[in-house]
Amino acid sequence: MLTEFAPAAFTPPDRAPRRTFVPGEKPPAAMIQMFNVTKVYAGGQPALRDVTLKVDKGEFALIAGPSGAGKSTLIRLILCEERVTNGQILVDRLNLRRLPARRIPALRRKVGVVFQDFKLLATRTVFANVALRLEIEGARPSFIAKKVRYILKRVGLEGREQAFPPHLSGGEQQRVAIARAIVGDPLILLADEPTGNLDIDLTRDIVRLLREINQAGTTVLMATHNQEILQETDRRVIRLNRGRVEE
Repeated sequence: MLTEFAPAAFTPPDRAPRRTFVPGEKPPAAMIQMFNVTKVYAGGQPALRDVTLKVDKGEFALIAGPSGAGKSTLIRLILCEERVTNGQILVDRLNLRRLPARRIPALRRKVGVVFQDFKLLATRTVFANVALRLEIEGARPSFIAKKVRYILKRVGLEGREQAFPPHLSGGEQQRVAIARAIVGDPLILLADEPTGNLDIDLTRDIVRLLREINQAGTTVLMATHNQEILQETDRRVIRLNRGRVEE
């Protein structure tokens, strides 16, 4: 369902407050929960082993681990691109193990995704790439035009609407991918190694943008093995190693 939008008041990321909870205060609602999740692929090798974790509503959390640790598998499970072998996953209180295939599109409308390799359509303009989701949902052309221009301004791409992805820098392409991911106002933004192809300065720009999106209310879960990000962050880090959560 499409709603009217308005520019959000962002907290500058270098001044973003840490979440603190008062004893006796009602705990925050969970947006993503996993209970003893195991995923085994053909051949019998587990990609995830007995994973239990929680990401709160409005939280910015990072999933860290080397290549092959299970980060991308975890994200695919949240998207219902794959199903768990054992265990339970709840996303916005929906039990994914019990979710019928016909309801998966509704789940995915709650989730925006950013990939390492952008996955932009090279023959469509920046505007058209971002507008595609709204077009699929049947939004009015006037709404699409206003919303896409607003989102592109929000991610720092004002004036680049008619450019084509091959003519953009890597950092600009990732900003287009982020714009596409948030244009539908998702509850959750999943970022799977979004800075893997970028240098450290562009990496910091993208992380700063993700933090601004989080400060506007979106729950963000970012997978990364970038050590600079992990050393500089003040957000919670969930560490995976060989498919297990390390305490």
